[in-house]
Amino acid sequence: MSIEVVPITGSVGAEVRGIDLRDVSIDLAEELRKVWLDHHVLVIRDQPISRAAHVAFGRRFGDLEVHPFAENDGEHPEIVVLEAGGDTGSTQVASGWHSDVSWRAEPSMGSILRGVVVPSVGGDTCFASTSAAYERLDDEWKARVDGLVAVHDYMKVFGGVVPDERAEELRERYPIQRHPVVRTHPETGERGIYTNRYFVSHIEGVDRRESDEIIGHLERQIMSPSVQCRVRWHTDTFVMWDNRAVQHAATSDFLPEHRRMERVTIVGDRPY
Repeated sequence: MSIEVVPITGSVGAEVRGIDLRDVSIDLAEELRKVWLDHHVLVIRDQPISRAAHVAFGRRFGDLEVHPFAENDGEHPEIVVLEAGGDTGSTQVASGWHSDVSWRAEPSMGSILRGVVVPSVGGDTCFASTSAAYERLDDEWKARVDGLVAVHDYMKVFGGVVPDERAEELRERYPIQRHPVVRTHPETGERGIYTNRYFVSHIEGVDRRESDEIIGHLERQIMSPSVQCRVRWHTDTFVMWDNRAVQHAATSDFLPEHRRMERVTIVGDRPY
């Protein structure tokens, strides 16, 4: 199978054409992995496959997580359901910049998201290259943040859905994590910003004011359009991204229309 790769921006992202996700061989998966490492975000359109095939495609790249706090598909617990608007009663959209499950001891390597119900307008997802954002820092800021450690805690987002009777058990299973503010990609060697407001409670070794200043300044680098691409969804569009190299944010500009996305998340390793 011959695939075509069309970059979206000079910083991050590419559309991949000429592929059928129902039939991904080991060789094709390896070719996709190489393209993925180059562009970090791959958009694959017009893939009307089953949920089982979605799971099987994800497993071509590693073991899949089961999310302990999000809504999961009943038949395929590896699939996280992200849904808002319409008759769902929810207006919660992941509109803040983040990397998936950075609160884990070994955060995810990558995510593969599918558009299932796509609104007629809005509902895009934006992606930012964390290495391009880091490179835009001046030397003074690089020296300031290199070597710092951030504390990540799932309770910042999921505290409201943790039952009191399970709080101690879940905290033991998912303790607070310490990850570098600037992480190194284990395959490319690129260094990128690894803080976000969703899951980072504070920066170690500095007072609260300085911690907030650092987190805010790094977030503003991620928010620069110069390091981003933006993906417009259609039904059965798949986007796979490297959580070690990008952050993402969804837009809530589709509400009150209905938007349903389904994601599998690939197990990663400990940041360094």
